[in-house]
Amino acid sequence: MRILYYFWDEFNGEDCQDAMLRLGHHVDVIKASSGSFELTEQMEAAFEEAFRREEEGKRYYDMVYSFDYFPGISEICQKHGMPYVSWVFDCPHYTLDSPTLSNPVNRVYVFDRALFTRLKNRGVDTVRYSPLGVNSDRLSEFCDELDRQTDGHIIYEHDVCFLGNLYDNEYNFYDQVGFLPEELRGYVDGVIAAQESVFGIDFFSDKNVMTDQVKAELHKYINFEKKGNYELDYDNVLMDILRKKVTVNERHHILETMGHYFDTVMYTTPDAKKIEGVANLGLAHYVTRMPRVFHRSRINLNITLRSILSGVPLRVMDVMAAGGFLLTSYTEEIAEYFTDGVELAIATTPEEMVEKAAYYLAHEEERQQIALLGQKKVREKFAYTGLLKDMLEA
Repeated sequence: MRILYYFWDEFNGEDCQDAMLRLGHHVDVIKASSGSFELTEQMEAAFEEAFRREEEGKRYYDMVYSFDYFPGISEICQKHGMPYVSWVFDCPHYTLDSPTLSNPVNRVYVFDRALFTRLKNRGVDTVRYSPLGVNSDRLSEFCDELDRQTDGHIIYEHDVCFLGNLYDNEYNFYDQVGFLPEELRGYVDGVIAAQESVFGIDFFSDKNVMTDQVKAELHKYINFEKKGNYELDYDNVLMDILRKKVTVNERHHILETMGHYFDTVMYTTPDAKKIEGVANLGLAHYVTRMPRVFHRSRINLNITLRSILSGVPLRVMDVMAAGGFLLTSYTEEIAEYFTDGVELAIATTPEEMVEKAAYYLAHEEERQQIALLGQKKVREKFAYTGLLKDMLEA
């Protein structure tokens, strides 16, 4: 198959292209010139030129592919009758609210089954479900080389490690709200605090908790610039702001507790707020540094972004594929695909996460065996070469 790949410098793009080549496909790349989801005239012209290419009287390319969904690409593909496959790894991803999502040329894969169900219930029949994947070949070679350097033994660099965004910057929109009435602020803060205490259940989807009246009151004080070509559900956007605030709080609080009891580090943005007892070691490059961090940390934490309602975050796959031991907050699909205490460790509350960290730090052999089984499971079931094979054949 001849694939025209839209590459916007996404961190996993080269892994995906590598998998396509390993599967025997021909891949040509259109390189994005901006970070926007809107296509420039230059980019549209590049697609038009590519679609005019022919061989033996037939169009040259069989399909267009991108990570995340680009409405402009869908429009161009619809115009030319070109299949467009998109695999969405961001959540939330508001371009999915574009009316172009229903274009018949689309095959859009989302990794969160709750999101998939919401879109299907909305009448969108161009959306599919697939968990996210990893480049198992690259990670196997990377980890094997790491172990060869130490005669087959893992030299640990960290006891407890979190790699990811704390969102305590300009992306923490709730704290930027200038004013809420005291009673309303108190109620919302109470829901946020309650949500932080339990994983896997979304209070913001519960109409008995976030009633229409509460949402209407919030909309009086949190205004959105309603323009553009998307049909956004502004109630859901509002709930995502609150979910992000929960994530900000719980990542800070969990890491602060971990730092009190254990040797704990985080790899995150340099401007993240300081957490007592936790060293910020900066950003780790996805390809060159991150697998080593996961491989050489005794415990890797996944504290799932709350806008992911049921799915398996990419961090889960990345940690396990690199042979790292994973301690994760509960989501429905993590518990569906993996077995707690066999391939990873799952916590249902922040307190349980700390308790399990203490337990597995004290049980070296058990922890290492779980990491090996987790690595085996991810490489066998969630490799790009397997998941993409099914997508492209479909």
